Amino acid sequence: MQRKSGSGKSSGKSHRGASAPSQRQLRAGELVRRALADIVSRGTIRDPDLIDRSFTVTEVRMSPDLRHATCFVAPLGHGDAAALAEALTRVRAYLRGQLSKEVTFKFMPDLSFEPDTSFDNAEAIDRLLHKPEVARDLGPAGDED
Repeated sequence: MQRKSGSGKSSGKSHRGASAPSQRQLRAGELVRRALADIVSRGTIRDPDLIDRSFTVTEVRMSPDLRHATCFVAPLGHGDAAALAEALTRVRAYLRGQLSKEVTFKFMPDLSFEPDTSFDNAEAIDRLLHKPEVARDLGPAGDED
């Protein structure tokens, strides 16, 4: 009888594309997101570009080893999301220190900030769907006699 090499188990993950985050990554990301929201709401950040600025942390994506956290931020109202991400990147050491007081991880994740463009994308799609040409095509199917 011949034995197959390897364990015979398939992880179901492709080595090529990005796989879906694990439950552990999702839970850790939500913990970091909530803690960052609490830290920001206290108003203790001293950066001049962030004082009196309203923004939200919409999502935090954790790396599989939980050592890196990509935080997506969006200004409330109108504002430059890229400038907001740059300002938060400048104070990430302070935020990381405050985060270590809020959550307990074996390793405190390194924070990086990215502008969240999902609201802009949704608004663009909404505008597209409300164009007269598209609305006509999306109308009731019974009009074609």
